[in-house]
Amino acid sequence: MAHDLTAGGATVGVPPNRRLFAVMIAAVVAMLLAALDSLILGTAMPTIVGELGGLVHLSWVASAYMLATAATTPIWGKLGDMYGRKGVFLASIGIFLAGSMVSGLAQSMGQLIGFRVLQGLGSGGLMVGALSLIGELVTPRERGKFQAMASAVMGVAMVGGPLAGGFLTDHLGWRYCFYLNVPLGLAAFVTIAVALKLPKKRSQAPIDYLGAALVAVVITSLVLVTTWGGTRYHWISPVVIGLIAVAVAGAFALMAVERRAVAPVLPLTVFRSANFSWANVVSFLFGFVMVAAMTFLPIYQQTVQGASASSAGLLMLPLLLGMVGTNAFAGQLISKQGDFKLYAITGGILLLGGILLLSTMDTTTGRLETGIYMAVFGVGLGLLMQVTLSVAMESVEMKDLGVASSTVTLTRTIGGAFGVSLAGIIFSDRITASMGAAGGAVNRLSAESLLKLPDPVREAYEKAVSDGTHWAFLTVSAVAAATLAASWFIKARPKPPAAPSAVTTSAGRMGAGG
Repeated sequence: MAHDLTAGGATVGVPPNRRLFAVMIAAVVAMLLAALDSLILGTAMPTIVGELGGLVHLSWVASAYMLATAATTPIWGKLGDMYGRKGVFLASIGIFLAGSMVSGLAQSMGQLIGFRVLQGLGSGGLMVGALSLIGELVTPRERGKFQAMASAVMGVAMVGGPLAGGFLTDHLGWRYCFYLNVPLGLAAFVTIAVALKLPKKRSQAPIDYLGAALVAVVITSLVLVTTWGGTRYHWISPVVIGLIAVAVAGAFALMAVERRAVAPVLPLTVFRSANFSWANVVSFLFGFVMVAAMTFLPIYQQTVQGASASSAGLLMLPLLLGMVGTNAFAGQLISKQGDFKLYAITGGILLLGGILLLSTMDTTTGRLETGIYMAVFGVGLGLLMQVTLSVAMESVEMKDLGVASSTVTLTRTIGGAFGVSLAGIIFSDRITASMGAAGGAVNRLSAESLLKLPDPVREAYEKAVSDGTHWAFLTVSAVAAATLAASWFIKARPKPPAAPSAVTTSAGRMGAGG
């Protein structure tokens, strides 16, 4: 029996339950591929550099993908709103798969970086495309379980990415980190192409090219500031200051352009909803805390608690299970009850409590204690991730679902970039302060090499890493407190927009490709 949903002013016939479930699974698989490819190469990079050379360009293999993904995320969301989610989502999968294939065939580091840009261009549409499909095909009260599946992707990717990268590199070669995407991506592509039936949609409004270009400039500048600031360039260097100036000027220009655009890529009207605006503020702040913690926890576990690279990933399971499990449970409750404020505040309290507990870790903290702290932190993350997505998608009209899902995803991504940058600066400074000139040299050794150091040096470094983790997490806890404060401004389920006039869709229109 088909579901009926009101979308874009018409009652759309949605495929029966099994077809709908197949479409959602395919969409989640596409999201998984995008998330995996931001993490899977970490363990493969030494092998890639050994074969292709280009060590000085190593960081750009990841940065190029991240920049292209972030810069195109809002553009893909808007294109889906204007021209139909099915065709746009399929296009993003196709570009991602093409980028994956040529990345696996790369013969130089320059080629690999260029092909990763192509892959990232497609990746930008995978997450927002899947979330937009969920928003359009499923009623608000039924979205919880599908949004929980989507959020579980992050947990699977964070644990499975490094493990899969190491396994594939050791047994098949690093190129299969990219080739793995092809069969899975093709399966998702074919499933969506065959099972998903939506009315065709084509906007007559001109594409907002200038707005799209300005969005890309602002996002790229912000990500480069967080990537280069304090590492490649000093924070007060002309390069970093110039990038900040470009981001600020671009933001003002973007607002001016979007006010006049017929179909703005980032319609400012969505921010008239206080709930939408606060959801994005919370998303930015908890993304800041989340990525900072997830970046430095494995370093602490490997250096201080003696975990191997692979076991450190598995030791993250308490955090990830707390996040995913809570997301799945809370998602359905939020969808039915709509008490956004309660869950947002609860998530903020647990996020703050969790990061404060993690900041207490030292050289004597056992793995069980660390696991408990991570579980508390993960439950907070799960609640906030579900709340911000639900609030953003229910605060806008159906025609702006793509913008809503892309915006809340983007703010979390940018927040994470800032979080890693700030925590990294504090972490490195504390290690240098603790160990002096030797800190920089030791910091460049692998975990295996550290075990070969004389006991006094190794113990001093473990103490320095513990101290660096403490201060990094303690500083980030101030942002967690701001997250809790911002959560108080989120209201219960926003009043839905006036119901559009229902137009019964004919069987022929139901079968049209969207």
